[in-house]
Amino acid sequence: MRTLLLTGPGGCGRTTVAAATALGAARAGHRTLLISADRADTLGAAHANLTVRRPSPGDEFRDDLLALQHRASSALDLLGAGRLEGEELTPLPGSEELALLRALRDAGQGPYDTVVVDLPPAPRALAVLALPEQLRRYLRRLLPPERQAARALRPMLGRMAGVPMPAAWLYETAARWDTELAAAQAVIEAPGTTVRLVAEPGPSGADAVRAAATGLALHGLRTDAVHANRVLPDDTADSWFASLIAQQRKTLAEWQETYGESVVSLPHLGHDPRGGDDLAALGVPAPAAAPAPVEWPVLDALADDGVLVWHIPLPGVAREELGLIRRGDELVVTAGPFRRIVPLPSALRRCTVAGAGLREGELRVRFTPDPDLWPQAR
Repeated sequence: MRTLLLTGPGGCGRTTVAAATALGAARAGHRTLLISADRADTLGAAHANLTVRRPSPGDEFRDDLLALQHRASSALDLLGAGRLEGEELTPLPGSEELALLRALRDAGQGPYDTVVVDLPPAPRALAVLALPEQLRRYLRRLLPPERQAARALRPMLGRMAGVPMPAAWLYETAARWDTELAAAQAVIEAPGTTVRLVAEPGPSGADAVRAAATGLALHGLRTDAVHANRVLPDDTADSWFASLIAQQRKTLAEWQETYGESVVSLPHLGHDPRGGDDLAALGVPAPAAAPAPVEWPVLDALADDGVLVWHIPLPGVAREELGLIRRGDELVVTAGPFRRIVPLPSALRRCTVAGAGLREGELRVRFTPDPDLWPQAR
């Protein structure tokens, strides 16, 4: 399955480009799913190969909270808590993101060739894409699965400790959440999943694309296209647009130098695109094969320099925006406003950090083997 995740700064026409991408894939014969919160009729007439799903965060949030209330009914009754009714529940902040992740999870199980996802504006979209990995890490820390194995010992442990042990339903709920999050994470990290950035060429658009590309690289996500939207024609007669056109051409040249052939210029139609004809006029190319997965290799330089070097690609990041903290078997990497906690490869867990450097858009972290933990040659 080919999955295209579209994001960009707010007001850049991201939703329109997502609709054009999905319609183009459907007209090319792909069984296509478009996941979007767009309530307007941007697509116009339906297409036989195109399915549109608009997640409803209110309904899903209400169902989840009522189910949790039912499972915890004994504890709530003991505390004398009043029950919540479905009619009084409204979605809380974050419920829209969870509904989007659930739609992504379901898409991975559907009969589709191409899935196009209209994500929220960046950097909120990056927070959504990072959410499954983060939440699963929190669940493993708060409710380690191995403790569930001691189910038969829980009553005895509770008497010895003098406090009640977590009920089985809590572990069961955590396991169910972990399964659902893992399914969404699998779609996000699948070989056929890539991100497309949509922005208007200009100073603010350039800053947004650079920041988004850095955040995506930090999370190991691939950017396969940069859509320069609403590009004005060179032959515009009105001289008032001359400076704006020059500004767009300068940014386009910079993007083409950085991203090469992945930059796609989409014309300004002079009006808001609406319906199949307008979307086709944008000329959004059909989805191509996904580029190779991003790798973070560990290179062995023990013979020459006595170190192992972890190569982490972070294109576009500045040296002053970087931060590194070693915490046990994890590395906390900060790149601008983004942060990710990644587990160390097994070989590096027996090493100490010897330093780091940024070279050619790549963070290189050097590790020295710990003599107390590293196997010695006979």
